[in-house]
Amino acid sequence: MLKDLERYLDTGALVDIIYMDRNEQFTKRTVKLKEISGEHVKAYCYQRHANRMFKIDKILAAIPARKNKPRF
Repeated sequence: MLKDLERYLDTGALVDIIYMDRNEQFTKRTVKLKEISGEHVKAYCYQRHANRMFKIDKILAAIPARKNKPRF
């Protein structure tokens, strides 16, 4: 997963992630990665319209975002 995230950060691609939040609920987010630091990813979340921190081990899937259709 880390290698994929690093590649998406390098290319600047928007990414669809499936993430397990602190309440163990699954959520799909479209994000633009800004920084990878230790166990966390800082990204702009388009659902929340804000910068967010995501734990890498809670990101279950990450793929390049499609412009008009969700892939999950």
